[in-house]
Amino acid sequence: MAPLIALVTGFVVARLTGLLGIEALDSWQPALRVGLAVMFVVTASAHFVPGLRANLVAMVPPGLPRPELLVTVTGVLELAGAVGLLIPATAPWAAIALALLMVLMFPANVSAARRKVPFGKRPATPLVPRTAEQIFFIALAVAAALQ
Repeated sequence: MAPLIALVTGFVVARLTGLLGIEALDSWQPALRVGLAVMFVVTASAHFVPGLRANLVAMVPPGLPRPELLVTVTGVLELAGAVGLLIPATAPWAAIALALLMVLMFPANVSAARRKVPFGKRPATPLVPRTAEQIFFIALAVAAALQ
């Protein structure tokens, strides 16, 4: 739920800022990129906060090597993508890269749902809502890549 809240809040604040005269945010797409950047900063931070990091490590499918390293790498990639979304010249490429990253990380979501891995104090998210959320985020990243 936190990623969705971050996304919506970032989008709304950016869009309102654009409506108040900030030309760089004068349409939905730049505001969407800001919202996605905020969301990815929030999700990336979980990769480095000790308690949340342990939950993400537990989500990694058992057959993959070095889950701690995979969590670190994906967190760094999410942060790099968030920065890339805020730079007009790199924003489309960053959005596509983040969409691909979400596709590549989806097996971890499936694995976590099937193994009922909780996140923090919340119980595991079932596969159907988790899948719907990922499809939504991927679709928004693709929309952010359009010129």
